Amino acid sequence: MKHTAPNSIQARDVKFHLHPFTDLARHEESGPHIFVRGEGIHVYDDSGKPYIEGLAGLWCASLGFSEARLAEAGARQLRQLPFYHNFAHKAVEPAIELAEYLVEHSPVPMGKVFFTNSGSEANDTQVKLVRYYNNLRGRPEKKKIIARRGAYHGITLAAASLTGLQYAHNAFDVPLPGILHTDCPHFYHHGQEGESEEQFAGRLADSLEAQVLAEGPETVAAFIAEPFLGAGGVIPPPKGYYEKIVPILKRYDILFIADEVISGFYRTGDMFGCQTYGLKPDLISIAKALSSGYQPIGAVMMTDEVHEVLVEGSRRYGAFGHGFTYSGHPVPAAVALETQRIYDADGTGAHVRAVSGRFQRRLQALGAHPLVGETRGLGLIGAVELVQDKSARKSFEPGRKVGPRVMNQALEHGLVVRALVNDTIAVCPPLIITEAQIDDMFDRLARTLDDAMQWKLD
Repeated sequence: MKHTAPNSIQARDVKFHLHPFTDLARHEESGPHIFVRGEGIHVYDDSGKPYIEGLAGLWCASLGFSEARLAEAGARQLRQLPFYHNFAHKAVEPAIELAEYLVEHSPVPMGKVFFTNSGSEANDTQVKLVRYYNNLRGRPEKKKIIARRGAYHGITLAAASLTGLQYAHNAFDVPLPGILHTDCPHFYHHGQEGESEEQFAGRLADSLEAQVLAEGPETVAAFIAEPFLGAGGVIPPPKGYYEKIVPILKRYDILFIADEVISGFYRTGDMFGCQTYGLKPDLISIAKALSSGYQPIGAVMMTDEVHEVLVEGSRRYGAFGHGFTYSGHPVPAAVALETQRIYDADGTGAHVRAVSGRFQRRLQALGAHPLVGETRGLGLIGAVELVQDKSARKSFEPGRKVGPRVMNQALEHGLVVRALVNDTIAVCPPLIITEAQIDDMFDRLARTLDDAMQWKLD
């Protein structure tokens, strides 16, 4: 452990704090790396060392780590009304105003917004809504939801079931019954020899339709997809993918749920990833950059057609029996609303479009590195996948933990990145990053990869 004094903050962390997404056995030996403040795109640890936060925290701190307007919005709301709920016809103004803003700026016509506290809760809510919706429509057998292998949709019991990554399933008894998975749309690993991207997309669409027919279209209720896979490796869809998938959903009356938790709010340059790919979902999940990560908040947006069915449910059963104590909490709602105002006032989308060319060029240039099998990304998000053999597209043995080692080595160069599946290193900086800072970030990542070349020879 870095600090072994019994009363150090590190020792107290190990003694009392159970960490999310952490190797618990290793943590007892190594202890935490503690961060104490932020400034712009940088964060500082308890020794005072600065780091470029190359993953915007957890894909969310879009406005960096020192936006005073967000701090003031939260403080102002805390002084005025620190808490009230939205149950039983009661309401708070920030939630109303935020819902109105989101409906008016939704990528396709949406009718209502339901607030949650996270993206996981948003997708958990989606599962319940799909079941409720079809029960009310007199189709109790139409409940199955199809997600994709490699996707990340959250970590509650239902959301972890939607997630198509093994670490979210190990020993947790998920997926739950009724949640299925179809092919991962990653051409680099799953495309066949001689197959074009368009042909690969067609094969995946054929596979999805065959799965729907095998299950019985009368039993399949919804399909959920991120516009691009985020925590599953930053994987944009192959060419023609959604153009082939969407007609299948319409053919069999399957709801389309777009998970915009990572892609929403200008990460691609558009306000929503649905705009980038021309998608028209029935339901949308949002979180993360909704409040720039400054307060926990997420939401489900739904079309009028879906909402009208929920209203019919109240005619039958009374109150809509779903919600959270903190749904539409006034403080997160106020901060999220101020976040949207900052995006508008500062021209965040235009800034992302202006600097994303430099970001993507620097990302793609890393493809020439001997350790990099593939670079992929769009807007201000990207990833490099590390491989043992470039020509054979051969991954390292998982036991070597090359991705985590590179992630830790980057800290030595003052850079925070994240290791994902298949030794993929993801970069997703705050949207306020400048071109000079983009160069600095990729210079640090390149030096980290050069360091890692020595490990290949171990």
